[in-house]
Amino acid sequence: MPERGLAPLVECVANFSEGRDLSIIDAISSAIAAVPGVSVLDQNADPDHHRSVITFAGRPEALGEAAVVAVGEAVARIDLTKHSGVHPRIGAADVVPFVPLRDITLVECAWLAHAVGAEIWNRYAVPVFFYDAAAQVESRRNLADVRRSATRPPFPVPDFGNAAPHPTAGAVAVGARKILIAWNVFLADGNVDAAKEIARRIRHANGGLACVKALGLYLPERGQAQVSMNLTDFEVTPPHVVLEAIERIAAELGVSVATSELIGLIPESALIAAAESGVDLRIEHFTPDRVLESRLRGMAV
Repeated sequence: MPERGLAPLVECVANFSEGRDLSIIDAISSAIAAVPGVSVLDQNADPDHHRSVITFAGRPEALGEAAVVAVGEAVARIDLTKHSGVHPRIGAADVVPFVPLRDITLVECAWLAHAVGAEIWNRYAVPVFFYDAAAQVESRRNLADVRRSATRPPFPVPDFGNAAPHPTAGAVAVGARKILIAWNVFLADGNVDAAKEIARRIRHANGGLACVKALGLYLPERGQAQVSMNLTDFEVTPPHVVLEAIERIAAELGVSVATSELIGLIPESALIAAAESGVDLRIEHFTPDRVLESRLRGMAV
């Protein structure tokens, strides 16, 4: 991926600051599915993170409109002034990335992100920051830097909108990026200090594994600590390599790894690489429809 020769196909993996009220998540998902030419591929919610991830795909123009209306639903239904969760956030619709899947380039996805960002501001008055391949300044290429800047006073001047967050919906980061694997590893107990130390040592920004972003978190509903990760280029650092590193560091710290969870979908090649290496990723509740290619084969585009 991305493939060439067929109609352009883009994926959006949008993150919303609601992981507890399924009626809100379903309303956002339904608004996406109502746009002709767009298919919802996956929906995931986490009450501790208080966050949901909805994965959908379609042709660029339709997908852009679906992303805009999804943000509109989030703005109407999510009030950040009443929000709490372990995952950091800047908005009701927190992150809206576009991913090239077929017959479209990353640059073209960045153009789509810019058009969507402008429309979000025009329709809903939510400030927009562009990140990753859609970033207009280098300081906003890293999503973590965008989030850090937007959550500390003074509120920065956005790429679209006023230099003040929406009163209840905050702001939104809109980007373009390669396929990313959002993946969390649970420790067997609630040792959050160990989880934070593991995250620090594997995190690319701290000199750890290339293309790995990580946080150590405690999840009250599970009573477990978690290493929450984004693998931004799984072909450089695949999940099985990350898990082996986590298990090695965990053993040094006197803790053990329990299971893992996948947020959204995973490319088939990442699973094949793990199997060939003899590593069990221990993904909870895994079914074949969590594989990206499996879901795409069911689309009529």
